Amino acid sequence: MLLKKIAPLSAFVLFALTANAQVYKDPKAPVQERVADLLKRMTLEEKVGQMSMSSLGESTKGTIAFGVLESPFISAKGVAKQSVIAKRYAMEKTRLGIPPIQIGECLHGQLAAGATVFPQSIAQGSTWNPALIEQMGSVIAYEASTSGVDQALSPLFDLIRDPRYGRVEECFSEDPYLVGQLGSAFVRGMQGDPQQTKTKIAANKVMCTAKHFAAYSIPIAGVNLAPAEVGERELRSMFLAPFREAVEKANIYSLMPSYNEIDGIPAHSNQFLLRQVLRNEWNFQGYIFSDYGALGQLYNFHHVAKSQADAAVMAIAAGVDLEASRPEVYAHLIELVKAGKVKESQIDSSVVRILTAKFKAGLFEKALPDTLKLKERLHTPQHIQLSQQIAEESIVLLKNDKNTLPLNSSKIKSLAVIGPNADKVQYGDYSFTRDNRSGVTVLGGIKQLAGNSVKINYSKGCELSGLDKSGFDEAVKAAEGSDAVVVVLGTTSVVFSGIGWNGQAGADEPKDPFTCGEGYDVTDINPQGVQRELLQALYKTGKPIILVLVQGRPWSISWEKENLPAIVEAWYPGERGGTAVANILFGKVNPSGRLNMTIPQSTGHIPAYYNYVNSAKGINRHHGTIENPGQDYVYSSTDALFSFGYGLSYTTFQYDNLKVSKPVFGKNEDVNITVDVKNTGSVTGKEVVQLYLGNKVNSVSTPVMALKRFSKITLKPGEIKTVSFSINPADIAIWNRSMKLVTEPGTFDVMIGRSADDVVLKKQLEYRD
Repeated sequence: MLLKKIAPLSAFVLFALTANAQVYKDPKAPVQERVADLLKRMTLEEKVGQMSMSSLGESTKGTIAFGVLESPFISAKGVAKQSVIAKRYAMEKTRLGIPPIQIGECLHGQLAAGATVFPQSIAQGSTWNPALIEQMGSVIAYEASTSGVDQALSPLFDLIRDPRYGRVEECFSEDPYLVGQLGSAFVRGMQGDPQQTKTKIAANKVMCTAKHFAAYSIPIAGVNLAPAEVGERELRSMFLAPFREAVEKANIYSLMPSYNEIDGIPAHSNQFLLRQVLRNEWNFQGYIFSDYGALGQLYNFHHVAKSQADAAVMAIAAGVDLEASRPEVYAHLIELVKAGKVKESQIDSSVVRILTAKFKAGLFEKALPDTLKLKERLHTPQHIQLSQQIAEESIVLLKNDKNTLPLNSSKIKSLAVIGPNADKVQYGDYSFTRDNRSGVTVLGGIKQLAGNSVKINYSKGCELSGLDKSGFDEAVKAAEGSDAVVVVLGTTSVVFSGIGWNGQAGADEPKDPFTCGEGYDVTDINPQGVQRELLQALYKTGKPIILVLVQGRPWSISWEKENLPAIVEAWYPGERGGTAVANILFGKVNPSGRLNMTIPQSTGHIPAYYNYVNSAKGINRHHGTIENPGQDYVYSSTDALFSFGYGLSYTTFQYDNLKVSKPVFGKNEDVNITVDVKNTGSVTGKEVVQLYLGNKVNSVSTPVMALKRFSKITLKPGEIKTVSFSINPADIAIWNRSMKLVTEPGTFDVMIGRSADDVVLKKQLEYRD
């Protein structure tokens, strides 16, 4: 009888033990089961904790684990040490041991001292080289993960539209296809192959965040945080398209809404964007990470919520899963659930998405950072060389009359290097430092390359801003005593971010105020301060002037284009930027960068972009015809100063033999397109072959031309390569009058161009349903 009683009791105990087994701690269990098991164990307070953020240094208090922890802006070693303490505390001292997601800024390198500094995003965009950007993403992830970073708050999928806007430097391009290709390459490098990341994030990889969703980069008058004036069709066609690429093709894990509003609805409360488009149409499976303080802005800036509690209701209804950077608005969620104003199921949905990311990223099993590995994994010679290569491929040669460049060190005995950015490193915003000891300046790069063969005469000439001309005489003297003059002008950006939001730049830095970056918008895109006047004074010496621009936004340089023999756009070229610029100037490297944006003649020509609709021909007249020439201003043409896709080389290229595999195609059919490209010059060079589609009659107006494919190739002198592309009906799809994405029948042009305003070959195709 005793044995009979024991058997059922043992079965009951076994059942109870099995029911209480911590499935969420079993790395072999499926992610969905681990999430479900953990969720059912969590209190409401613990769930809301997962929807909140703190910093590594402030997280070792209490028993509620935060969902996300922010890396401080210190050294990588300091970040790693704080990471160990914070993550160990979360896993050992909180009730359920849920590890936090450690986030880090990684726009062009981890934002930490000791990490490799790559060229700024606007420079990356001018490489037109997705493979190179993917390599960079992989290196950034490798370095950042060493100090514990699990998720990067990058990259940006915003489009460049207005150079007055300070954050233009953080963007890849004005074109949605180019942004989608480069941004997705960055994500693949950071996260890993999309097929793999559907189930897990591998070692040495980090999750990425697509930002800022959506149309953030087209604020009224170029002022940060201002509303975006855009209709749904243009929004979908242009500004949402790169994000869709990131979600559907790159499997990005997280997305950040933007600070701005569209048609009166702030992005963090926009159910159309965050639920209908992102979740329902694109099937986004990741989690939505608020921009810093953006939920509070719903009531204190946009004034669409009466209180923090109302803002919380609004944001969670829209689908915002996590509040950054501190628990302020979502701190009200517990009381809102208890009051019946928010359902706990809404909380559960957000927590499930956050926990899913944590389990896929392996956070429950991941080893804590090892500070002893930092030296061998960060800032290696290979990583530094990659930064230099990206810089070299990003530099755009805008003008080169009479082959002023490359400079011949055997003929030039003395060279003046002048300008406020000649002996300064400029990395752009989301950088750790602007200390010259951290990188190579243009002056330093030229001195290293020239050695003792060329005498270098340096003079600063003036500051980046301000009206002081006291250095002009010294600069003119240096120019007069030299065979040629390299003048390095440009901008400087806020080192971290956001400092310029609440006042004018430079109040406490009269000699070097920030003139670009987040919060540093301008009313005028002419050169700042007396930089142009310095240039004009040097021009009067009669010496050949080579202008090098180190900057985060393009300038209106009409006078410079008309009068100077050579102009080089270097953007913010990273820590080896000076070496890269010197290599270009002296011909050690053939320039291959191409403009990722249209440069307007003046501030009054803004907005300027190539992919406008037919009725807006006046925006850029090069597409006009005799019958319909477009419109001019009274005292100016509407032409671009420099067009999208433009860039010179030290060699020349010839295009021939454009072929299409079929003149007519239909649904589910591809068309193969080939073109021969020959290097007709005397040196090896890289050419960016650009394929545009356009000139099609549709039921709604569409761009006259749109970039759909491109390929960067290397050709030796005399070498011919056949470049192949494939297009399909989706490449000419439009959002029709019913706001449906369709491909309408009709003819259109296939255009091969050196740039948007230099189409060299063209063929017509027809699409039939």
